[in-house]
Amino acid sequence: MSILSFLGLSSQAQSFNEQAGLQRYEKANAELPAPAEGEKRVVFIGNSITQGWADKHPDFFNSNNYIGRGIGGQTSPQLLLRFRQDVIDLKPVAVVINIGTNDIAENTGTYNTDFTLGNIKSMAELADANGIKVILSSITPAGEYPWRKDIKNVPDKIESLNTKIKKYANEKGFAYIDYFAVMHDENRALITSYGYDGVHPTEAGYDVMEKVAKAVIDEVIK
Repeated sequence: MSILSFLGLSSQAQSFNEQAGLQRYEKANAELPAPAEGEKRVVFIGNSITQGWADKHPDFFNSNNYIGRGIGGQTSPQLLLRFRQDVIDLKPVAVVINIGTNDIAENTGTYNTDFTLGNIKSMAELADANGIKVILSSITPAGEYPWRKDIKNVPDKIESLNTKIKKYANEKGFAYIDYFAVMHDENRALITSYGYDGVHPTEAGYDVMEKVAKAVIDEVIK
């Protein structure tokens, strides 16, 4: 292999790692102490909805020993790639997995329901195999994606994937947080006051999410 070919491959590998977000929380993870005996740490992993939640409501996370590991724009395969370092290695008692809306928006490729669901299942199985309690969650409502208005039938796709996630959670005995049920309007889009662009939650939207999430989490880790 020539030096130019090697450098080209190295550049591609670096770009791939950056796209997966492997460095986003590297420093924060390294600085996070190991959980104390009896500590009930919970990691939230997801996309911009999770990232924005931790950024806008840090008190909710800090006061409950929740750790936010969301990265804006990410899809299910990207979460799966960083799941070990951003969840398993942090040794939480539970993980809340929220992903799929950017898959439907085709942020990283053509949407395939089975592929997305398979990635969610893989993360759940990795957590379960490592003694971490699994909490799956619905995708929040959206009528359309402002950055991908060409994507059609968004509410149908969201509702279909949510149904499959919930069915899988029930089959495996995993907990399920249903944000969709309490955040959609008559058109199955996000209630206007709960989002600032039809997708990303406002303060009021996060307030609603916190109530339903904490009730489920408390039951799981009690």
